[in-house]
Amino acid sequence: MFFSFDGIDGAGKSTQLSLFLDWLRERGHEVVTCRDPGTTTLGEAVREILLGADYRIDYRAEMLLYMACRAQLVQEVIRPALDKGKIVVSDRYILANVVYQGSAGGIEPDEIWRVGEIATEHTLPDLTFVLDLDPETAAQRLKGNRDRMEARGLDYFQKVCDGFLEQGQRFPQSNLIVDAALAVDQVQSVIRTAAAEKLESS
Repeated sequence: MFFSFDGIDGAGKSTQLSLFLDWLRERGHEVVTCRDPGTTTLGEAVREILLGADYRIDYRAEMLLYMACRAQLVQEVIRPALDKGKIVVSDRYILANVVYQGSAGGIEPDEIWRVGEIATEHTLPDLTFVLDLDPETAAQRLKGNRDRMEARGLDYFQKVCDGFLEQGQRFPQSNLIVDAALAVDQVQSVIRTAAAEKLESS
């Protein structure tokens, strides 16, 4: 089973992912976690470029860099874990590209989905939890120095939010939109209920 977490920066993704991992392990599941981009040697190196670069990266080049990291992640981590019957939980995946470089960056989302299917050999999450929060509230939650992606303005992140909702509603069978304005335990309850249903039906 393959789960991923996504949503606008500041929506509480890291907190909810951590609580979800605790729940899975308490239930006796063997879990492999990863972050996208990252985890592999290649992924971490390119992550530094993507998030820390002080020069302009074209949206299409940006998308392809993410895809290269993801291709390596699938081959090195995700596919081997799934083949062994483990549960994989990823911090972001293809949906983030579709929204950040597509909906908000101007690339046709369907083009990104097609590139993603090639890069991952059609290795897609069984369920993605999309944490939905308005950009102003999300921005207030962010602490410390912001990376290159987080530093983009509210207009950009409104497009990101709209993109997550649009894509989530377009593919409801594999995306669950969760109201991230709810209390932490309420958000986690929604996530666990949906995950339990997926696991029981697998």
